Amino acid sequence: MIESSPISIVEIGGTLVATVGGSLDDAAALRFQSDLAERVAGTQAGGVVIDLSAVEIVDSFIGRVLADLSAVARLLGARVIVAGIQPAVAITLVELGLTLSGIETALDTEQGLARLGIRIDG
Repeated sequence: MIESSPISIVEIGGTLVATVGGSLDDAAALRFQSDLAERVAGTQAGGVVIDLSAVEIVDSFIGRVLADLSAVARLLGARVIVAGIQPAVAITLVELGLTLSGIETALDTEQGLARLGIRIDG
């Protein structure tokens, strides 16, 4: 069994940034989906950036949860950007037939926030 990764969800200027700290097991993925949906509805966030840069491996279930999570957030009125997908994860998703069509992507969280009109000055 893979240990659940820490997931943090923070709000930046009306946008939620959800960071997955590593591998997700099925239960953690479902909790993440539920928690993020509740946060989107509760904060009326206009955008969500899901940072997967620390995720090195996915399976078909996790891929479907990501697609569903994005669809739920969009139905709640939030624009969703998935950021930081590692090459191996992208290859796996494509090989599984889960291209996450309709989901915007970005190379990293900063680029994802920029696409939502939020600039982080460093």
